[in-house]
This record gives sequence, structure tokens and C-alpha cells, in this order.
Amino acid sequence: MIFKKLSMLCFFLVIASMTAYAQSDITGKWKTTLSGPQGEMELTFNYKVENGALTGTIASQMGEIPLENGKVDGSKFSYDFAIQDMTVSHKGEVVSTDELKVVSQRGEMKLTRVEE
Repeated sequence: MIFKKLSMLCFFLVIASMTAYAQSDITGKWKTTLSGPQGEMELTFNYKVENGALTGTIASQMGEIPLENGKVDGSKFSYDFAIQDMTVSHKGEVVSTDELKVVSQRGEMKLTRVEE
């Protein structure tokens, strides 16, 4: 009986630690390259997760844009950014410790972690 209780406790602790790991896993610098009518553009995403809130910036050779309304829930996250008079919403998911999948109205991107 005690073994069963200890096993269940260990299981819940592992799940809780995995959730905490997933929530903080995207903090850092990520990159992707987009192809467009004017050629390729490299984007750098700087994410910071704190207490379930996602903040940061998206940078390119044209400048830097702050993230808005960022949230993290387990391995999923979301944020918006405003460019000119338009708000672009993004939803993402942790694929692995070095890869994120991000989807917006403009399509899907694969982001790769930048080692610093």
C-alpha cells in the first residue's frame, strides 16, 4: 500500500516538473528564415517566460518589435505583435528543447534555439 502511494507521488512530481520545464523551456534566443517576394529574411525571437507570462521581441534587419499579450501554458504558448495598423497573433508549441513550431495567419514557422 505504501509503495503504491509513493509511486503515485513520484508520478505526480515528475509530471509537475515536466510542466515547469516546458513553461521555462522557450526562454532564450530563437531564429528562423522566411522567404518572401524580396528574398530571404532572418528573424530573431527573444523570449522570456516568467510566471506563465511571455515577453520579448522579434528582430529583423528592419528593426525590432515587442511581443504583446504573451502567455505560456505547458508546452504551448501564444503572443501578438503590432505592425503598422495590424495585429498579428501567433500560437506556438515546443517540439523539442531546440525547436519550436509557431503558427500565425501568415503560415507556419520552425524556430531553432540559438546557443549563447
